[in-house]
Amino acid sequence: MTPHPAALTVTGLGHTTADGTSLIRDVDLDAVPGETVGLVGPNGSGKTTLLRCIYGTLRPTAGSISIDGTDSFALTVKERARRVAVVPQDAPGAFGLTVAEVVAMGRSPHKRFWEQDTKDDTRRVTEALTRVGSADLAHRPFEQLSGGERQRALVARALVQEPGLLALDEPTNHLDIRHQLELLSLLRTLPATKLVVLHDLNLAASYCDRLHVLDAGRVVASGPPADVITEELLDSVYGVRARIGTHPTTSAPHIVYIPPETER
Repeated sequence: MTPHPAALTVTGLGHTTADGTSLIRDVDLDAVPGETVGLVGPNGSGKTTLLRCIYGTLRPTAGSISIDGTDSFALTVKERARRVAVVPQDAPGAFGLTVAEVVAMGRSPHKRFWEQDTKDDTRRVTEALTRVGSADLAHRPFEQLSGGERQRALVARALVQEPGLLALDEPTNHLDIRHQLELLSLLRTLPATKLVVLHDLNLAASYCDRLHVLDAGRVVASGPPADVITEELLDSVYGVRARIGTHPTTSAPHIVYIPPETER
């Protein structure tokens, strides 16, 4: 049975490295069950560090993370994996596995270590690959895939994990524009709560219910895209000039960037 969408609450979160470098600090954010929340900000602003703390590969040095009211770090690795699925920015090596075998790994949090894959697992894998438009890749070696094909396979792996919270680090990386749009449209239909790191602000404005903007490790703006994406914010956070209008079809904010060589 598919878990219900998770509620996420992050309070006062910080992560400082062993040499004393503060990567994120005093971060407060939340995600309401079922919504799509975007994490945006310039390179080095702390987006990936924050996401890694949320899905558990980094332990915060301050603050707390709550998933459905439970302290995330009170959960075992397997318990957290039943609640949170991850689509990382870079695909790991698959050591000779086929795409279907990589996707099937998403079922492991729901099985004992000695259990073999069942017909139901196979059905879930096929359905997930079909849903991301990759059914024809099932028997291909994972390491032979293009970057975009790997990205879609990792999304399929997350789908068969059946998470309440889906954390995605630049899921549109390596994808052409068609597959970017298809993937983000797919994410909107999933019952899970989605926390997505995105670089393309126009895509973030079109597909996210709310945005959290990070700059130098802090959240500097939060809210619906129309409230968050302003010309002033783009100037102060990204150091770019822009004009913001309304998309003629979606009514979302639409950004037109001004080349830096253009005179003010």
